[in-house]
Amino acid sequence: MSLTGNLKTVSFPDILQLLSTGKKTGVLQISTSTRQKEIAFRSGNIIHASSINSSEDLLGNLLLKLGKISKTDLERAIVMHKQTGRQLGTTLVDMNLFEKEEVIECLRIQIEEIVYNLFSWEEGEFKFIENAEPKKIAFPVELSTMNVIMEGTRRIDEWVEIQKVLPPDDVLLRLAPITKTKRDEITLSMDEFKLLPLINGERTIPDLIETSPIGEFVTYRAIYKLIITGLVQAAGRATIRTESVENEDEVILSILFTLYNNCFYRIRSLIEEIVGEANPMYNKFLSSFRNGFLMFFPGYDPGADTSPTFDKFYMEIMKIPAPVRLHTVMTTLENMLSHQLEYVYCFLGEGVYRQAVGKVRREVSEPLALRRELVKRYQIDENLLGSMRKADRVVRMVRGAS
Repeated sequence: MSLTGNLKTVSFPDILQLLSTGKKTGVLQISTSTRQKEIAFRSGNIIHASSINSSEDLLGNLLLKLGKISKTDLERAIVMHKQTGRQLGTTLVDMNLFEKEEVIECLRIQIEEIVYNLFSWEEGEFKFIENAEPKKIAFPVELSTMNVIMEGTRRIDEWVEIQKVLPPDDVLLRLAPITKTKRDEITLSMDEFKLLPLINGERTIPDLIETSPIGEFVTYRAIYKLIITGLVQAAGRATIRTESVENEDEVILSILFTLYNNCFYRIRSLIEEIVGEANPMYNKFLSSFRNGFLMFFPGYDPGADTSPTFDKFYMEIMKIPAPVRLHTVMTTLENMLSHQLEYVYCFLGEGVYRQAVGKVRREVSEPLALRRELVKRYQIDENLLGSMRKADRVVRMVRGAS
């Protein structure tokens, strides 16, 4: 079955309807210039969904927002997940942090949020690949596509009314003063009850969406109902919060340190696996990237005791003049990563090069989730993708010259 087009001409619910009634098995890909999502079907029902280049739909981030895991445990799980190559859900069960059934329930919520988000897309290229299989699914989840269509359509209808009531994004919300009412006049849903403690006069609607444990649309709906029942009201405009340059620099540098070291570790491990650590080419590779602050990125296992500490790296970076500090670090790391990928291609061929690129791309997906507002502002993800684009240009040039 060939199914391609744009959401401008064929709506997302219509696509789901077609795949459901046809009991199709395969993968539906939908993408814009900045986003890409995939939904997997089996016999017309939805069994998996993922965001290829978005941190918003990551399982770890969802667990964190739901309050089901601490940042420390999540970070430990992510490190183990990367070291073993096993999926994060499986790793969480292996570490006895969750029961299998709890992970399955969180995965179901994750899939629903990804799919329901697509109901609001008005454009985007789509392609259905029949009989294609999604990436390995550790825990099976199956949703009735027809039920999803009905819920998604209902949410769109509700959204029209919700938008009429919600204040602008820069308006702070607070609880309204207590008034005398009959006990049975106002009944709160569980979603509204969960949201109330977050409304403290210091958060806007985007802030609440960011911190809410109940999903984006459900949060909007809960805010809407709390406003129309008079329990929540505006508390003035939000002022721009400023962080000290030093503190923000430290956060950004910490993200860069972790992210790039993980990428270099994956490349180093791949080369070592193929050629062996006794091979002169391997030792030449290790000695090729050792100058300035790059000495803090040897590509060691990030969980090993021998890894350089962030504190020493941070002290070295702070010696760089502040106006050019971050630009210098990001440009140097971008060049180093692209050079390493080029090295892999030149000495080990295109097959291994593609493996290395795939490992780097997987590293990009998760570490950026917890501070995505800074990641976007400083374009850290674009920096990493720029490294791969540079390497690809060199590969194409070499291939064309040969």
